[in-house]
Amino acid sequence: MFRFVSKILINHSIVDSKACYARYIQTLPSVNSTSISKAQSLTLSYLTNSCGLSPHKAVSASKYVLIKSTDKSDLVLRLFRAHGFTKSQIATLISNNPQLILADPKKTLEPKIEFFESLGIAGPDLRQILCINTSILVTSLKKRILPSFDFLRGLFETDENVILALKRSPHILTCGSEVMLSNIWTLRSHGVPEPSIRRLIVTWPGSIKLSVDFFEEKVREVKEMGFEPTAKSFIYAFYSMSSMSKSKWERKKKILMSFGWSEREIFTAFRVNPLFMTASEKKIKQLMEFYLTKGCLQLPDLVRSPQLFKISLERTAIPRCSVLEVLTSKGLIERNVNVVSALSISKKQFENKFLAYFKEDSPELIQAYQVETSQVLGSKM
Repeated sequence: MFRFVSKILINHSIVDSKACYARYIQTLPSVNSTSISKAQSLTLSYLTNSCGLSPHKAVSASKYVLIKSTDKSDLVLRLFRAHGFTKSQIATLISNNPQLILADPKKTLEPKIEFFESLGIAGPDLRQILCINTSILVTSLKKRILPSFDFLRGLFETDENVILALKRSPHILTCGSEVMLSNIWTLRSHGVPEPSIRRLIVTWPGSIKLSVDFFEEKVREVKEMGFEPTAKSFIYAFYSMSSMSKSKWERKKKILMSFGWSEREIFTAFRVNPLFMTASEKKIKQLMEFYLTKGCLQLPDLVRSPQLFKISLERTAIPRCSVLEVLTSKGLIERNVNVVSALSISKKQFENKFLAYFKEDSPELIQAYQVETSQVLGSKM
């Protein structure tokens, strides 16, 4: 019954501004009203000169708003500036949600800002959240934002965890508590424990606002792959599966198989570390080419240690393998050195173990390492 009710609720290049305006006017219905013409001109002028939009974006935004007087709009801009929004951030706000420029500063905008500031969300954090999800500013505080926040507070038990989730996914406040509640119910009904549910929402809050049918489909798929709902790996597998379409998943599999991976090996690696499949198609291909061409790793190494697809090619794989290559060529370390471990440890650990320790025996090591990295990066640019 709950599922039925939930589904009903859920289903319910810079150019001249004058040239842009001229093209825009040509798309409008024939209107002879002088007042409308003046308002259109004022709108474009205000969006570009006062709000900082580019001519193209001003034309696009002007399709949704018509500024007849700048009195209220001036107050809107004054409010944003008073809370530290830069000209660029204001342009982002208005470009993403043009109707903000006509909103009531006192009744509509300021209460939302004050609410967040009362929670300790201010300064850069507040501005980032609102620029990402401008709809927060025009969403009902009483009917939507407060209920969603209270729901999350009940789940997480502390405001700090709610704020952390909000910073990671600003859209979580406007997706509707009924969506979140339904998806949480799905996880619970499949046996996912509360700590895992909280971890999913804090780590990937966007996951909990996925459509109900899609959410349940992915939960079932993960279970069918053999992941136990009570295991920590379940939510990682769920996130990985739900973060991409089936076509993208298949494209990534195809790339791996082009390098000799079998279906079983892909599945084995996914069981070891489900997040490895969240790497982009480009990154998977580049890392496979590097590992196999450089000869520092073999396919079985990657199947056993798929976390190596989550490291940076430029900042980690290339420089570290270059260091190991220099050290082995000088006989300072064994050729069977554990490359997986060397690529997996922290930057500080690697530098202490391989750079600082051998710098007297190989003083040119650091310079060679830096030159190698810059050369590879330069060839990619």
